[in-house]
Parts: sequence; structure tokens; C-alpha cells
Amino acid sequence: MVEHSLTTPVPVRDRIVQWRPALVVAAIYVAARLVTTVFFLIAAELSGPTSRFGADATIGTLSMGWDAQWYWVVGTAGYPDHLPLDTSGHVTQNAWAFMPLYPAVSRALSAVFGGNYPLAAVVLAIVAGYLGCLVLFHLLRERIDVGSAFWAVALFAACPLAALFQMGYAESLFLLWLFLALWSLMRRRFVWLCVLIPLMGYTRPGVLAFALLLAGYAIVRWFRRRSDALPAVQIVHIVALGLLAAAVGLSWQFIAGFVTGDPSAYMQTELSWRRGWIGDGGFAPFDGFIQATALWFHLWGLPEILGYVALAAAAIGLAAPLMFEPHVRRVGIEVRLWSASYLLYLLLVFFPQSSIFRLLLPLAPLYGALALPRHPLWRWTLLGLGLTGQWWWIYQMLAIGNTYTQIP
Repeated sequence: MVEHSLTTPVPVRDRIVQWRPALVVAAIYVAARLVTTVFFLIAAELSGPTSRFGADATIGTLSMGWDAQWYWVVGTAGYPDHLPLDTSGHVTQNAWAFMPLYPAVSRALSAVFGGNYPLAAVVLAIVAGYLGCLVLFHLLRERIDVGSAFWAVALFAACPLAALFQMGYAESLFLLWLFLALWSLMRRRFVWLCVLIPLMGYTRPGVLAFALLLAGYAIVRWFRRRSDALPAVQIVHIVALGLLAAAVGLSWQFIAGFVTGDPSAYMQTELSWRRGWIGDGGFAPFDGFIQATALWFHLWGLPEILGYVALAAAAIGLAAPLMFEPHVRRVGIEVRLWSASYLLYLLLVFFPQSSIFRLLLPLAPLYGALALPRHPLWRWTLLGLGLTGQWWWIYQMLAIGNTYTQIP
């Protein structure tokens, strides 16, 4: 076998082979982004005077709507040191609900674009989306074949929520850190998680779900220790990382409280988004889903008890595949534990409304299970459904969105 010395240039062909995953993922991702751009152009044309974006909407205005505006505020003005209050003395919506890393990086990147924050924010989202797709390929490649991993990337890049890769949202940057963290966990490179956990935690909420994942991972590894050795050093790593994830997840409450002088600043800020739906109230685990179930079924003219039955059935229907479905089992215990932990986290803290679709995006590693071959047309059907769903989301949330049920 011929070995290259340090001074021998690597042949071009070998470089292409070495970089092939990056090139294939780039081709998939660029094709998906071109389709999304076409959808954005059509949506901008369809946006009328009753739409929240108005009759003169452009790709630029669509890409910087809703939460992108809040990140823009954080990136250019920072956080308020006094919480805004309404006439009743309740905390109103404010920037403390949004984590600082994405707007900070966008603000720094805007120096390259002449101080244009919106352009920098969208460029960052697009680039992070590509890198996230590349890491998703590699983490799935640990468990499934190359072809299926590429198909999983294609389904993810063209999924119903793929418009977020071209909007000033923190989702794509968070997913990049998440996929890197799951890949590191699969490869048992625990030291990398010391960096990735804080990056996740200060990009968007959700790192507490990673703490749950690590707790479940520790339990699984403990029961498998005879067939899969669990050295003491790994026990220390896993426990320490779980505590780190919990500390990072809770730290923003203390930071907001310290800056504003109100220990409940972050919690009250988050609850302000619910107030328009259910009025004033406190926080209790699972309460958001229970209240929302009653609200939605009342609005639909259906008995509330039917909503609770549907909620329980949905929870069981999501849990069963994570435990027993053979294609899901093939993507690995790390992905399954993350999916279960994240769903439990949402049930604990979230108040479901139309943005629930966006909040399900961190379940993207499950595309590895969907991409495994079944019927010859299976993957193409899923791709078509994903693109159809993407257009529906863009049309509903951006082109014609004008009601409280059309919030991205």
C-alpha cells in the first residue's frame, strides 16, 4: 500500500472521495434552498393587504418576521433592565424570552455586510443549516447505511419547516449544536459536550431536555454495563454533563432575575405569551398542554374530555414507536432517548398552538428511521409530502397569515 508523506500532495481524486459527503449534502441542501426560495417568491406575491406582511411583502420581510424581529432587537439593543408592564401590572412580551447566542453572532457577522443585521441573520441560518445537515449525515451514518443517511438529509432539508433555514430564527444554529452533541454522545467524545451543552443552552430553550437524555443514557448504560463496559471515568463524565446541562438550562432565569431585579423575570416573560390565550396564571408542569387541550377542543365545539383522551392517545402513540418500532430502533439509543426526552420536555413546559410544528424540528434525527427503505416509492413519497407541507406552512404562516392560529 502506498502511503503519502507529509510533503506529498493528495491527488485531486482522493480529495473528491474524501469530501464526497460534504459535496453530496451541499448539492441536496442547495437544491432544497432553491425550492424554498421559489416558495418564498410566490408567498411574497400572494401576500395581500390583510396579511401581516402586507401587499408589498418581499423575501426579506418574510424572512425577518415574528421571532426574527425579537432576535433583531436582542442583537441591536440587548435586553431590558426593567420588565415592561401592561396597565394591570402584568409583564408583557419582551426580549428575555430569546437566548443571546444567535443574535450575538448575527450582530458580529453583520460587520461583514456593512452592518446589515437581517442579511447576516439569514446568512448565518443558511450556513448553520448546511453544517447541520452535514453533521446529521455523519451521526446517522453511525447507525444506518450511506444511502439512507443521504435520504434522511434530503427529507430534513426539504421538510415542512425548512423555511426556517432561510429565516432569522435560531433553529438551524441550535440544530447544528444538537446534532454535534448527539454525534459526540454516540462516539463517546464526552469532552466535546462540555462546549456544546452551553452553546445549545444559550442558542434557544431546550437544553433541559438534553439533561433528561443524559439521565436516561446513564440508566441504559448502567443496565448494559456487562455487555458494554462502563468505566468509572465515563460515569463521572455522564453525571457531570447532566448536571452541567441542568445548570445551563436554569441559568437564564437567574441571569434575567439579576439584570432586572425580578427573580421571576424569565418565567413571567414566558407566561406573557400564554396570557393572550388563557389569561393570567402561573406555571405548573404539564399544565400548558392540559389547558391548551381544553381551549382548542372548546374552540372546535368538541367536548373537553375528548381532548384529554386524544392527548393521552397521542402521548402513547408517540412513545410506542420510540420503544418498539424496528426502523426507529436502528437509529440508536441516543436518538431514541433524545426524542423521548424532548417530547417529555415539551409536555412539561410548552403551551401548544400553531408554533408546535416549529418546536418539533429538534426531532429531525428520526428522519434516519423514515429514510430506511420500505416500498420503492416510499422515500419519494415522503419527499413530496415534505415539500407539500413546506408550501402549506409558508402559505399559511407567511403569505396569508393574519389570525392567532397562524403564528410561525
